[in-house]
Amino acid sequence: MIASTPSTPSPWTLSDRDRAYLARLVDYSAVQCLPEIWPIAAQYFTNIVALQAPHLKPAFQLTYGELAQQIQTFAAGLQSLGIHSTPADILPQRIALFADNSPRWFIADQGMMTAGTANAVRSHQADRDELLYILSHSEAVGLVVENQATLKKLQSHLDPSSLKFILLLTDETPIPLPGTEVLNFSQLLERGQGYTLQPVIQHRGTLATLIYTSGTTGQPKGVMLSHGNLLHQITTAGTIVQPEVGDKALSILPTWHSYERSVEYFLLSQGCTQIYTSIRQVKKDLKTYAPEFMVSVPRIWESVYEGAQQQFQSQPDRKRKLIATCFGLSETFIKAKRTWQRHNLEQWQPNPLAQLKAGLQALALWPLHGLATQLIYKQVKAATGGNLKQVISGGGSLAPHLELFYEIVGIDLLVGYGLTETAPILSARRSWRNVRGSSGLLMPGTELKVVDLETRHPLPPHQRGLVLAKGPQVMQGYFQNPEATAKAIDGQDWFDTGDLGYVTAQGDVVLTGRAKDTIVLSNGENIEPQPIEDACLRSPYVDQIMLLGQDEKALAALVVPNVANLRAWATSQNLALDLPETLDTPPTADQIAALNGDAVVALLRQELAREVKDRPSYRPDDRINTFQVLSEPFTMTNGLLTQTLKVRRPLVQERYQDLIRDLFSR
Repeated sequence: MIASTPSTPSPWTLSDRDRAYLARLVDYSAVQCLPEIWPIAAQYFTNIVALQAPHLKPAFQLTYGELAQQIQTFAAGLQSLGIHSTPADILPQRIALFADNSPRWFIADQGMMTAGTANAVRSHQADRDELLYILSHSEAVGLVVENQATLKKLQSHLDPSSLKFILLLTDETPIPLPGTEVLNFSQLLERGQGYTLQPVIQHRGTLATLIYTSGTTGQPKGVMLSHGNLLHQITTAGTIVQPEVGDKALSILPTWHSYERSVEYFLLSQGCTQIYTSIRQVKKDLKTYAPEFMVSVPRIWESVYEGAQQQFQSQPDRKRKLIATCFGLSETFIKAKRTWQRHNLEQWQPNPLAQLKAGLQALALWPLHGLATQLIYKQVKAATGGNLKQVISGGGSLAPHLELFYEIVGIDLLVGYGLTETAPILSARRSWRNVRGSSGLLMPGTELKVVDLETRHPLPPHQRGLVLAKGPQVMQGYFQNPEATAKAIDGQDWFDTGDLGYVTAQGDVVLTGRAKDTIVLSNGENIEPQPIEDACLRSPYVDQIMLLGQDEKALAALVVPNVANLRAWATSQNLALDLPETLDTPPTADQIAALNGDAVVALLRQELAREVKDRPSYRPDDRINTFQVLSEPFTMTNGLLTQTLKVRRPLVQERYQDLIRDLFSR
C-alpha cells in the first residue's frame, strides 16, 4: 500500500569485498521508504518467526506474514482516526511514541510510517517533564504510550484537545479523557480491519523519526532522521554482519534508540528472529535461545566478563592456577598474532623482522592456545549459548582487557562507532579486519576527516584531531532548531561529531575521547578521561569510575567499587571488614565506613596507580592523585546513566559537587 516517488540515492563506494557480502542478502537498494520493506520480507520469510517476547505473560511471537499484516492494520487504524499523509515535499505529521521494547513497539513504529506519519520516540520511563516537552516540541497530533500508568503520569499536564487520539499499547480498558479519543491496542486494530488503507507517497528525503537526545544539559534536541538515513544503514550493514534466514538476535538495548533500532531493521529485513530480553534475563536467555547475534554496549560485555571471572575464582586453587596460566599463554599468542597480521595499533607498522618474530611466536603458541580453548574457553562460549557468530558493541569505548578476553575465548566482538545524528553507524570493524582498539572501517558511502581543533585544517593519518563526517546517514538537522543545526553541520555538509580521534593509514577509525569531555589541568595539559577510565576498569575491584580535574593541578576520581570482589579479597587477607554484599540497596553506615576505611582505600589506590601506569601512552599527568569511594552506583534509575549506559558526567558532577569540592581541597 506504499506508493513511492522516484529518487536516486547518493552513489555509494563499495569495495569488491563489500559487494560480495551484500550479494548474499536480500537487496533493498531500490526501496524508497522503510514500510516498503515489510511486505517484501513477508514474501521471502512468510512463516518464519520475526518477533518473539518470551517474558510477556503470556509469551508472544509473530511470523513475518503476521507482522506485515499487523503493521498494515495498525496503519489503517491510524488513518481511520484522522491521520493523513502529506505531499512528499512537506513535513509529515508526527505522533509521539513513549514506550519500550516489545513487538507492539515495532508494530506501532512501522504502522505510523506506513500511515504516512513520522514519530517522536522516547522511553516511557523518562522524566515526565521531558516527555511533555517532546510531545509539545514535536507538535505531535497523536500520543502512543506504553500503558495506562504512563498516561496517568502525563495526564494532569496534557491538553487533550491538541491530540487526535491517545493509544495504549496494552489491552487495558482505557480511561476516558474528555477532549480526545482514548483506545487500547486491540481496539485500534479492530478499527483498522474495517478501514481501507490509503496509499502514501514517501521517498528517501521524507522525515521518518525524531529521536530526542538525552538532555543531560539543557532541553533535548530532536534529531531528524529521514527514510534515506535509515535505509542507508539497512542496505549497508551487510558489510559488517552476514545473517542467514532464521538466525536469532537477542535484543536488550532500548528499541527506540538509533543503534538498536537500525540493527533491528537490518536483521529483520534479512529474515532473522528477534528475541526481546532484559538486563535481568539476559544471561539466562543467552543460554536458552543460543542467539547468533547480539548488539549491546560495553557495560553488558563487562558483566559477562565479570560473570566468567567469578566462575574462575570459585574454582579450586589448582584449577585457578591452570586457568591463569592458560590465559597468560593465550594473551601472548593473541598479541603476537595481532602484530603478525598488522592489527596492532600500538605497533601498526612493525618492521619485517619484528613481524616475522611475532608470526613465529604465534605459530609456536597456537597448539597451546588450541588446547586451552578445548579445556576452558569453550565453556565460556557455552555460557553465551555457543552459537554466537558476531556480537557488536557500540555506545562507548571498550576497555582493552575486555577486547583481549573476548578475542582469547573466540567470540567475534565487533566495535562500531556512530551517533544518533548519524542513524547511527559511521564505521565498524569487520571480521576480516578486527583491529582491537579501533572503531573499524567506514561504512560504504561515508566520508570522514580529522581536523585541527583550532584551524579546522585537515590532518594526516595518525594525527589526532576533531572528527567530522559526511554521508547518506547524516541527519537532516535538529527539529525546529536551526541554530543548533548550523553549529553541527557546516555549509559543505560536514557534521561535527564532537569526538576526538585519528584515522590510520589503513583506514581504521580510532577514537581517543570527546572534545567536550577533555579535562584541561591548570598546567595546560589536556587529558582524555575515557582511555584512563578504561584502564582503571581492568582492576577487579573497580566497577565504575569517573575522572575529574578541570582547571585543577592533578586528576581525581569518583570510584564505585566491585563489592563482591572486595569481600573475597578481605576474606583472603583475613580482614574482618563489614562490607556490603551489593550496592543495589543502600549500605549501612558501618558498611560505608568500611568501604572508606584504610584497608580498602589503600588497595584501590594501589590498583588505580598500577593500571594507569601500565597504559602504553602513560604520562605523569595521567596519575590519579586522589579519589572518593562511592556507596551508590551510577544507574539509569538514579539518572546517572543514559539509556545506553554511559555516565552522565554533568549530572554526576552536580550531584556530588560538595564531595568533589572537598576532594580537591584535600
